[in-house]
Amino acid sequence: MSISNRNTVSFAAAIVACAALVGTASADDTWQKNHPRREQVNQRLSNQNKRINADVKNGTMTKSQAAAAHQEDHQVRQEERDMASQNGGHITKSEQKVLNGQENAISGQIPPK
Repeated sequence: MSISNRNTVSFAAAIVACAALVGTASADDTWQKNHPRREQVNQRLSNQNKRINADVKNGTMTKSQAAAAHQEDHQVRQEERDMASQNGGHITKSEQKVLNGQENAISGQIPPK
């Protein structure tokens, strides 16, 4: 394959990748708008995951403590999905409150910054 053809193929691949990213971003925005309670719960789980990983990295949390916290987060995420599956893809305010309470308990196990 000539250099010109390789450049053309590389450029086309870059365009396709960018288009896929734009499509994914707009789909995420639509989902966030349609499921604000689930988005809030999942954002907290994501933040806690990052905190746990940072604490393991800096040595304030052991790997076994992190594994236990990750497992609890996984259970909350599964419960959120189960709740949503029973309500047309949405969670109610009271379900969100229950999930946030569980996340608060897990958050208390993570050392503060």
